Amino acid sequence: MAFRKLAQLLEQDLDSRHVLVRADLNVPLTDDGAIADPGRITAALPTIQALVDAGAKVIIASHLGRPKGEFNEKYSLAPVAEALSDALGQWVALAQDVTGEDAHERANGLNDGDVMLLENVRFDARETSKDAAEREEFAAELAALAADDGVFVSDGFGVVHRAQASVFEVAGKLDAYAGYLVEAELEKLSAVADDPQQDYTVVLGGSKVSDKLGVIEALAGKARNIIIGGGMCYTFLAAQGYNVQNSLLQEDMIPTCQQLLERFGDKICLPVDLLAADEFSADANTQVVGLADIPEGWLSPDIGPKSVEKFAELITGSKTVFWNGPMGVFEKQPFARGTEGVAKAIIAATDNGAFTVVGGGDSASAVRALGLDEAGFSHISTGGGASLEFLEGKELPGVAVLTR
Repeated sequence: MAFRKLAQLLEQDLDSRHVLVRADLNVPLTDDGAIADPGRITAALPTIQALVDAGAKVIIASHLGRPKGEFNEKYSLAPVAEALSDALGQWVALAQDVTGEDAHERANGLNDGDVMLLENVRFDARETSKDAAEREEFAAELAALAADDGVFVSDGFGVVHRAQASVFEVAGKLDAYAGYLVEAELEKLSAVADDPQQDYTVVLGGSKVSDKLGVIEALAGKARNIIIGGGMCYTFLAAQGYNVQNSLLQEDMIPTCQQLLERFGDKICLPVDLLAADEFSADANTQVVGLADIPEGWLSPDIGPKSVEKFAELITGSKTVFWNGPMGVFEKQPFARGTEGVAKAIIAATDNGAFTVVGGGDSASAVRALGLDEAGFSHISTGGGASLEFLEGKELPGVAVLTR
């Protein structure tokens, strides 16, 4: 895939030049507005720091949450600006708007090596508009912040699967380059998508079968094992005739799961036991049960210990592992054991020489929330949806535009 890379940009004289960076700083926040997981900020630092060191005037664009095209204090990037300031060891100013008067004044006032952050690009409805003309208009305003000699660096891998103004259209208005993060993501994921080593195991979790349908079909021909846990496994179990009681279930996807089991039943690996709970709370009564033995009115928020053991055996014997989606509701400690057990098995596979990729999203958050060593995985992606679509073979608009 031929596109210009940050290393090529850094060969140029960037002193006094504005560089607009599209980063993905969409970090999860706690109820009181604190950053719960700074992983995406950490991942964005190498590109930003390299531009600072090169003397560029750095303008960062990002989104946070889904503010629906209007200002919402809940989704302000203020805590991100503060975290970036601490991480870079220099002040990162936050504009009070996206492409308005304050953004322009701050951009014009930057000195060499300074960094500023635009307010949430999704405060402007044109960012995600279905009208291409509206997106073009907003992209032109973003590009104008970078002045006549400006450059665009695409480094928000978590959004490259979206044809949005700050991702797609703006790349056609400035000289565009891929940042270190986007370059690394494409390189690592290509190793899984194009030439995985056998034995290849795919581990899928999360809540919805519909979210993972494409990747199941795309990877079934390459993988030896497709392990399915998390909320999506109950739709598969229902397709096998089990009564999953109050567990998460996509009833409309049961026929699809039946078809997948018919087509790929020799590869699909489902749980053999479950952790049942009488309610969805951290202090619920729980018990390990067989697949047909969830008590009436109970639900299952996690897989059971025998399932962890079964999955771990398949994982540790693999040469390539791709994991996307937790095995249970890891945010609540009683239901974190399945995810932790699978994650530790993947770390063990890495130690045995396997190439292991965590496909972003909740899986990446789980690694950090459970206190696991990130170095125990070959690669932890920052883009859940983007990594899945890449593995499905879909064109990523934010990457395709860089090859023009």
